[in-house]
Amino acid sequence: MPSRKFADGEVVMGRWPGSVLYYEVQVTNYDDVSHLYTVKYKDGTELALKESDIRSQSSFKHRKSQSSSSSPSRRSTSRSRSRSPGRPGKGRRRSSSQSREHRDDKKKVIQETSLDLLKPSENNTRRYNGEPDSTERNDTSRVISEQKLKPDLQIERVIEQYSLRPRKEEKKKEEVYSEKKVFETIKTIEKASSKTKDLEFGGRIGTFTLIFFLPAAVFYLLLMCKQDDPSLMNFPPPLPPLESLWEARVFGVFLLWFFLQALFYLLPVGKVVEGLPLSNGRKLHYRINGFYAFVLTAAVIGTLLYFQFELHYLYDHFMQFAVSAAAFSMVLSIYLYIRSLKAPQEELAPGGNSGYFIYDFFTGHELNPRIGSFDLKYFCELRPGLIGWVVINLAMLLAEMKIHNQSTPSLSMILVNSFQLLYVVDALWNEEAVLTTMDITHDGFGFMLAFGDLVWVPFVYSLQAFYLVGHPTAISWPVAAAITILNCIGYYIFRSANSQKNNFRRNPGDPKLAYLKFIPTATGKGLLVTGWWGFVRHPNYLGDIIMALAWSLPCGFNHILPYFYVIYFICLLVHREARDEHHCKQKYGLAWERYCQRVPYRIFPYIY
Repeated sequence: MPSRKFADGEVVMGRWPGSVLYYEVQVTNYDDVSHLYTVKYKDGTELALKESDIRSQSSFKHRKSQSSSSSPSRRSTSRSRSRSPGRPGKGRRRSSSQSREHRDDKKKVIQETSLDLLKPSENNTRRYNGEPDSTERNDTSRVISEQKLKPDLQIERVIEQYSLRPRKEEKKKEEVYSEKKVFETIKTIEKASSKTKDLEFGGRIGTFTLIFFLPAAVFYLLLMCKQDDPSLMNFPPPLPPLESLWEARVFGVFLLWFFLQALFYLLPVGKVVEGLPLSNGRKLHYRINGFYAFVLTAAVIGTLLYFQFELHYLYDHFMQFAVSAAAFSMVLSIYLYIRSLKAPQEELAPGGNSGYFIYDFFTGHELNPRIGSFDLKYFCELRPGLIGWVVINLAMLLAEMKIHNQSTPSLSMILVNSFQLLYVVDALWNEEAVLTTMDITHDGFGFMLAFGDLVWVPFVYSLQAFYLVGHPTAISWPVAAAITILNCIGYYIFRSANSQKNNFRRNPGDPKLAYLKFIPTATGKGLLVTGWWGFVRHPNYLGDIIMALAWSLPCGFNHILPYFYVIYFICLLVHREARDEHHCKQKYGLAWERYCQRVPYRIFPYIY
């Protein structure tokens, strides 16, 4: 296998595809299989080039200066011009009449040559004042008929050589044709280079499996929580009749909830902000009113409770709501994929454009699907699922009080509800920060996010509250205080780390961030090496895991089921961390390697 010639981060001269022009580029990656270099131009364009299309700056400058100073073509042209009979030599002059006579003779020769090859039109004879007589017409017809027997390529070469059209017009047409060819070549290369090459989640087979495994995992967890002994040894749990899993009324309530949140999303309240630039430089606008939607939802729920609405209806039909949400997410995913087939190339997701149906369906083919100004992905990211999570927790609290005849909820249930309510309110209050996450900037909107936002978040994240309804756990106040402190530590790390990152991305020159040090990159962005991001590479993930542990501890240690969320969260964040590492290495090159040397630990300090 040949060794690579240019290193990552090296500044070289790269040939622009379809042309002979070289521009300054930076090497960002090298593919050992295809032997192609990924290079980044100064305008941010990334292309894959062969090694033969890349030169070092020193050799390129040397060749350029040598060719400009001693070009053989220039010397031969100079010699031919000095000997041209049309140019007067030194010490020798022609009279004006001789010169005019010479030009007329030359024009006549060219005209006669052209008439032998081309059938003159009326416009041509008027333009060049060379109308032939009848004898010349016959000769011309005979020559043209003979020329028809010659190969087309030879005729075109002769016609081009003796063409009477002005050279400026010829040159202009050549330039237009050349630009057109280069443009088409670039479009072809960009279309090919925009294809997703690195497939995640096990590729096509893995994503096909996950489409069935994820709904099955949700139903398994919910069925286990309903058992008297939710031990993992009791597998499989008894399955309910299939007809009991579906009820039209429950599906109608779910649709009502979804469209109520959509109505709140469309309200003209809250500020409108710009997202990060897309690949084509365009910035989408987003209305930040998630917290207002939460307040309005709380008012609606409070009104329902005031009129004696039984909110624990959610607990009694929890499996049916999960099935309704899963069915709706599947229909939504099919719609999203069908509409993505008509989306322009620049609107497709970088991670969901593989060309494989199953993979693109799962990861999301279109980056930001919108119906007018209604952004489907951004809406589902925070509204129906996240706010629904809080409503489900409240329903579980009320169900616990009713089933166990309690006047007040248990301390464990209060802790779970309070911790998770803080998490949701924080996300909605800092809604603008979600615009810089990979879910918005990189991932498409397909089955993965649709199912995750509408099913996994509300029905799996509420697992601890659902578990406590059927398996109450008593904890003492000192234990509750210790768990509360643990959750506050995790929340502080999570929030302060995310705020540092978001503020630095939005405005690196903010005087309030002057104390932060960073490594500059070729993209113009910086990698923080102080603060939380100088402690570990993903401090926000560390805060997430600590909070997840605090949410599970109130459930006690009788069963491992409430800790599924912690195990899942660790696996999810490790996967995300690996994906972030790969993405950042491709994006930042040598700067990311320097950052990794400066910050060696990924999530857990001194461990991982």
